[in-house]
Amino acid sequence: MLSTFHGLNTMVHGIQNNRVGLNTVGHNISNSSTEGYSRQQVNSVANQAQTVWSNSRPHYIGSGVGVYGIVRARDIYADRQYWKENTNDGYYNAKAKNYTKLETIFNDSDDNSLQASMEKFYRAWVDCSTSASTATSRQNVINAGYNFAENINATATQIQSQIESVYGEIILSVDNINSMTDRVTVLNGQIMEMEASGSSANDLRDQRDLLVDQLSKIMHISVNETPSGMYSLVCNGTTLVNGTSKVNIAVSKPLNNEIYGLSDYTLQIKESDIPFNPGNGELYGQLQSIVEDKEYIDKLSNMAAFLLTTLNDQHKAGYTLETETGVPGDNFYGTTGSTYTWVATNPDDLHMEKDGKALRGIQAIKELTINQDLTATDGHKKLATRSMGDDGNINGVADGSNAVWISTLFNCVKKNTSDAVNTQTRSIGDESFYSYYNTSMTTLGSATENMNDKVEFQSDLMTQITNLRESTSGVNWDEELTNMITFQQGYAACSRCLTTMDEMLDKLINSTGLVGR
Repeated sequence: MLSTFHGLNTMVHGIQNNRVGLNTVGHNISNSSTEGYSRQQVNSVANQAQTVWSNSRPHYIGSGVGVYGIVRARDIYADRQYWKENTNDGYYNAKAKNYTKLETIFNDSDDNSLQASMEKFYRAWVDCSTSASTATSRQNVINAGYNFAENINATATQIQSQIESVYGEIILSVDNINSMTDRVTVLNGQIMEMEASGSSANDLRDQRDLLVDQLSKIMHISVNETPSGMYSLVCNGTTLVNGTSKVNIAVSKPLNNEIYGLSDYTLQIKESDIPFNPGNGELYGQLQSIVEDKEYIDKLSNMAAFLLTTLNDQHKAGYTLETETGVPGDNFYGTTGSTYTWVATNPDDLHMEKDGKALRGIQAIKELTINQDLTATDGHKKLATRSMGDDGNINGVADGSNAVWISTLFNCVKKNTSDAVNTQTRSIGDESFYSYYNTSMTTLGSATENMNDKVEFQSDLMTQITNLRESTSGVNWDEELTNMITFQQGYAACSRCLTTMDEMLDKLINSTGLVGR
């Protein structure tokens, strides 16, 4: 049998439901610009009907509406696609950023660039080959050679600084990862506790998903949700977060790297000392950038080794102006009397040796200094520009034939250089010095352009995926205002109906049963 106040209770439920709807609309509008916020909506369900018997059979009369739950609008498939592509976006941007810095270092459009100083060095040799007896011409060669060596050293130093800067970014990324995974474990616990009664911790879930968004930018991340609502985060096979427990990523102590003249760092799991590989993302791109930066130091090292070995050997094949009869030349670069050789017996250990001592990477570059004998007073006379004639005598002081042979090292392949050097194994291979450098720069330019194209494509893709997510979880003001009017009208209608029922009950209770008084 229905209660006398059944209708009043029904309307109260309606008022309460519409009030919850209005509160939810207000919550959505207030957080429309909150990063990571997902639109929430009220799920209503009809309350259990009451049974009324009439004509010996039951009838069911509704008893109003109830709030079944307040849920957030979220598309898990769009989320997973976003996390996957966000990882690629982080990787591409990290690589593109590094390529841009490398191009700035090797800025060939600058008059003081490495290419410009190499061109000036070559031109100085060419000019000297036609005016070898002129002190000015000879001094120009020494000055240009000094500037070129300084430019190679300065370029290598800039790349070292870039590597150190990237390591600084890696250390910061690791700190951010540990901080965010800490927060995820805390949120996991809070969400499990709040949802134990069957409700949904919408705002806490939004905060957790925002952290996963940020983590996916830095490294490859896989997300699994447990039945209790907690996240398990796995990176490249390593479980970083499992419910309310986690492991930390640690950066090793500085590892001295003499070959590149800097301190290296490795990543590992702090609790087990197992090496950590981010698999993809910004952090992986930074690690790959360091490897590539070292390759460009190696290229500079090969150029330095070529100058210390092949160019020196060609210089020693000529004769100076110290005496009329001539004195054999010494090293143009490096130390007087030292022997520089390129060792290529082991393909995995190509290096230069100075008097039998191995010099690799930055060590070879630091060795590239102009011979001090050439910078001394009248040092230009020790420039070996002339050669021995067919008659076995040293050519005259105006002869610049050895300067010609030295200039061929810049733009001629190995087989077209002089017999003094064309049988040697060279650090730059069989191509010319110009070709080796230009090939390296062409490769850099091509890699930069390719990576920039990937960044642009990925940016467009991320825009599409973000729009897809926003179409589900974003706050639409038109929709919210429409809902506001709907709930407002529903609230007013329920209130009016409640008033009408109240008036009916008042009439029944206070205005009937007065006959006979």
